[in-house]
Amino acid sequence: MSGDAVVVGGGLAGTLAVAALLGHVDTVTVVERDRYPEQPVFRKGVPQGRHLHVFLSGGQQALEKLLPGATAELEAAGAHRMEAPRDVLTRTPNGWHRRLHEGRHAVISCTRPLLDATVRARLLAEAAASGTRLEVLQAWEAIGLLGVADRVTGVRVRSRDAGHAERDLPVDLVVDASGRGSRAPRWLAELGRPAPREEVVDAGIGYSTQMFRPAEPLRTAVVLEPRPALPRGAAWSPVEGGHWLLTLAGVRGHHPPTDGSAVPDFVASLGEPYLLDHLGTCEAVSPPYAYRDTANRRRDYHAPDGVPEGFIAVSDAACTFNPIYGQGMSVAVLSGLALRECVADGGPRRPGFAAAAQRAVARASETAWLTAVGADRPYAAGADDTPPGAGERLQTWYFGRLAARATHDPVVGAAFRDVTHLAAPPSRLLTPAVALRTILLPRRPGPADIPLRVEGAAG
Repeated sequence: MSGDAVVVGGGLAGTLAVAALLGHVDTVTVVERDRYPEQPVFRKGVPQGRHLHVFLSGGQQALEKLLPGATAELEAAGAHRMEAPRDVLTRTPNGWHRRLHEGRHAVISCTRPLLDATVRARLLAEAAASGTRLEVLQAWEAIGLLGVADRVTGVRVRSRDAGHAERDLPVDLVVDASGRGSRAPRWLAELGRPAPREEVVDAGIGYSTQMFRPAEPLRTAVVLEPRPALPRGAAWSPVEGGHWLLTLAGVRGHHPPTDGSAVPDFVASLGEPYLLDHLGTCEAVSPPYAYRDTANRRRDYHAPDGVPEGFIAVSDAACTFNPIYGQGMSVAVLSGLALRECVADGGPRRPGFAAAAQRAVARASETAWLTAVGADRPYAAGADDTPPGAGERLQTWYFGRLAARATHDPVVGAAFRDVTHLAAPPSRLLTPAVALRTILLPRRPGPADIPLRVEGAAG
């Protein structure tokens, strides 16, 4: 082991960054603005904390490599595992996905407080046996970077308690895991570096989440995707404690209500009586909580000379997606795993480490970025009205056919789910078996009615 590190932000992304560094550096100091609660509760410092959180299968696989046993501990604590597509009924603009038992992918659904508490506890257990010294500064905040334009040598922090004491933390590596609100671009500019270029795709999607207790829970989650004629959607999923979360979403002019009395009318507008009728049997145990900061945003830290030595940004601090697609937590784990593979290859003192690690983190988020931006771009404000070129028209034609076939074609559907669950790169959709079925077989929609029975099963 060699070197010391600071992780700015002690949320999920920061916790996973620490996990990546364990055993490869001498000390890790976490700088966290909040104080961790003794029990899993919603906290102000996690703005999306009351909304639905899921782990896709690609994220679960990475989590087991990073923190072995964490997924089993989540399930033991009450998180729900659901096989897709068998236990997740999904209506797309092309119809319903067939309810098949594939045995390939599963989704873990739980509340954010349970997730954070379980992963943090698993991390502390791993840290005790790692040989890395871990210090957590609760109720402290980072206020700037130390160093010069081509090398970061630490971070300046300030206490949020009375007195607001300040101190410098000299280290070999600063990991920015402070989320969407990262101030690192400004801090780097103060060291004499240009601010990173940003790519933003904002569909103006807003969503709200409300917690319910059903009189009789469903056996399945339900997802209703927006469609061009009605850009509204919903997700209904179980969490721990016998509760279910209802997330409603819509683009500009179709934002869901924050008044609980208006929720049934919004659900009725989605045209799925199965969910509406079930909702009528449920008891609301919270009001709807709204969230509007849903832009896809990528900072080009991964570009040549994008970061100085001694600094990298991970997860939402580097690349953030519309949370409605449920990719963020899985990407955070994949980014942590990418960081571990880099730090194991020589540590943060190795020349060129920061650039190599930043590129690896960017690759870990590429599939999620492409899928989220592809879904949001048609709704984005200020979208380019320039007629698409031949290549873009061909791509749109191909993926339109593929999405339609994925609803009912087992071969195409399996490949589609491999990619959307972040278990395979987008190139999986271009393999000969998938491409030939997409191009040569007729395009037709999926089932028009909700598939309440598993195909080939008695019930």
